[in-house]
Amino acid sequence: MAEAFNDLTLSADKATRYAEVAEEIASVLDGEPNVTARMATVASMLANSFDHYFWTGFYVVDPTKARELVVGPYQGTLGCLRIAYGRGVCGAAAETGETQLVPDVHAFPGHIACDSRSESEIVVPVFGPDGQLIAVFDVDSDKPASFDATDQLWLEKILKTTFA
Repeated sequence: MAEAFNDLTLSADKATRYAEVAEEIASVLDGEPNVTARMATVASMLANSFDHYFWTGFYVVDPTKARELVVGPYQGTLGCLRIAYGRGVCGAAAETGETQLVPDVHAFPGHIACDSRSESEIVVPVFGPDGQLIAVFDVDSDKPASFDATDQLWLEKILKTTFA
């Protein structure tokens, strides 16, 4: 029973922190039209707000190559430079347009190990004002099962508010 209570407390604390950082991001980006600046700010502010974030950043739709993502603004170790739609967790998010919540990346078919220390991952598709996919937002953790429904809810909300 105590473990369940601790899980609820951690989830509530995490939701509170997401609410705070969402407000901070909105305030910092108020009036900023540049998409790259917006992405860099989101990646930086989220990476510095959560201990369970190991790699945090965007893979941007490359307009010069069909169905391919190219690394964009990020925080962390070297990321993969390019990822095809449908390949790995980021490619799956781009292909399906749906958030990928992966508690164990080693069990994900076709996972791309840009950094071998990655254990769990969440990837959220990012849509522009016209509803078209512009990027995916990728967060890796060096611990298994680091992401849950609270992360998904708040990341989807922050990204929608910031880019749609």
